[in-house]
Amino acid sequence: MFTGIVAAVGKIVSVSPFNHGREDSGVHLVIQADGFLRGSSKLGDSIAIQGACMTVVELGPDSFGVDVSRESLNLTAGLDAPGEVNLEHALRMGDTLDGHLVSGHVDGLGTVRLFEPAGESWDLRIHVPANLAKYLAYKGSITVNGVSLTVNQVDDHAAGCEIRINLIPHTVQVTTLKHIEAGDRVNLEIDMIARYVERMVGLQHVAAPVPDARDGAVGRIDS
Repeated sequence: MFTGIVAAVGKIVSVSPFNHGREDSGVHLVIQADGFLRGSSKLGDSIAIQGACMTVVELGPDSFGVDVSRESLNLTAGLDAPGEVNLEHALRMGDTLDGHLVSGHVDGLGTVRLFEPAGESWDLRIHVPANLAKYLAYKGSITVNGVSLTVNQVDDHAAGCEIRINLIPHTVQVTTLKHIEAGDRVNLEIDMIARYVERMVGLQHVAAPVPDARDGAVGRIDS
C-alpha cells in the first residue's frame, strides 16, 4: 500500500530483457536511487516505480533491481527504457497518509492533452479511456505516474473523459511530471474507494441466493 507522495526521483540506468529479448518477455531494471533506500531496506520489499508496485530482487548501496513482467510492461508507461522515475516506499503502520490510499496497481494509461504554466501553477489535462472515466469525479483523487493528485474538472465525451488537474510548483519540481509533454502516456490508478462503491452498487442488482437447508440454513416451515 502507498500514498502517492513521491519520496524521491530515481533513474532507470539499466534495462536487461529476459529470454534474449523475445516479444513475450519481461525485463530486469536497475534503478539508481541516491539517498532513497532505508537502512532497513531488504530483498522482497515493495517499491512503487512510476506508480507501479514492484518487488526488490537486488540491492546495492544506492541502487536496487526489479523484474518487470511483460504483462506489466504492456499495461504501463515509463518502465521499458532508461530515464527518471518516481519512487515511493510501501506505507508502514503509523505513517501519515498525506496523499490517498494507493495500491500500486496501474488501472490503465491516460494521454496528456495539455501541460502548461497557468499563473503560478501548472495546468495538466489528461484524456482518460472510457473504462476508467466513470470512476473520476470533481475533487476526487487519482494517481498519475505514482503521484496523488486532485481532479479539478471532468469533461465527459464518447471516448471517455478529459480531466483537468492543477499542479503546484513544488509537485512539478520534485517529481517526473516536470518532463511530461502533450501526447505522452501516463500511468493512472483510480481511487480504490470508487472501485469498492461500484462493486457494492453492482451487487444490489444481483438476486440474493435462497438459503438451502442442506447448507445448514434454517428454513421457514409453513403450517
